[in-house]
Amino acid sequence: MVLDARDKEIALGNHVRYVDTGTIGEVIDIKTKDGIDWVRIKKTELWYRSKLVELLDDKDLKKESFDDGDDEIDIDALKKQSLDFENMQMDSNVAEGGG
Repeated sequence: MVLDARDKEIALGNHVRYVDTGTIGEVIDIKTKDGIDWVRIKKTELWYRSKLVELLDDKDLKKESFDDGDDEIDIDALKKQSLDFENMQMDSNVAEGGG
């Protein structure tokens, strides 16, 4: 039995969130090596230690589209967009009146 960071059982097909980056994806493979449990996430095709992911409930999986038509949310892309917006310089001369 493979457990997440909150000691909930993870099964193939479950969706999890990697707690360090917020990456969300479907579990496509599970393995135990040297006493450490691992889960492989479809979105990144990477292995994550099971104790560093959180099992997501259906209510956590609100499917939305963010310009790319992808059903899964890319947290890293959203963080970058947020940083880009915060770093945008505002100019008081942008909208001047004509009179």
